[in-house]
Order: sequence, then C-alpha cells, then structure tokens
Amino acid sequence: MVSDTSYEELHEMAAALGIPRRGFQGDHYDLPEEYRGRAIELGATAVGSRELLTRLRGAGLRLSPARRRAEGTTPPPDLRTGHQP
Repeated sequence: MVSDTSYEELHEMAAALGIPRRGFQGDHYDLPEEYRGRAIELGATAVGSRELLTRLRGAGLRLSPARRRAEGTTPPPDLRTGHQP
C-alpha cells in the first residue's frame, strides 16, 4: 500500500486499518489480502504495479535501492515471512 500524496496520508490509512507502524517499509506497507476490501472502503484505489510506480515516482515518494542505501533506510523483514524484501 502506498500513497501518491504523502507519507502522512499513508501512515494514517495504515493506522485506520490497524497495521502497525513497524510494517512501514521505507515507502510502502505490504498489505495483507484480508485488508484490501477495508482499505478500498476507506478510500484506497486498487491499481496495477506499473500505475502504482508511476504514481509514486510522480509524487516523489518512491525510494530507489540506491536512495535507500544513501539514506540508511533498509526495509524491515516481511512481517508474515520474516524475509527481507
């Protein structure tokens, strides 16, 4: 789950869904399938991966791997599997 507006909006949506802040992965939250319907009810828009990246880049919110390294932002492990993305 991402925002094409701001990280503040993204964190607010995650909080409304009951997703803990520790689930934030630098520029997105992984959204478990069971949360999808509720997120849409709250105003989220389902888009494909290409559209998602286009919107993130357009808003200046996409962190490239190089930018993550430069800023020291490493996403936490996937909360469901424990694996690094």
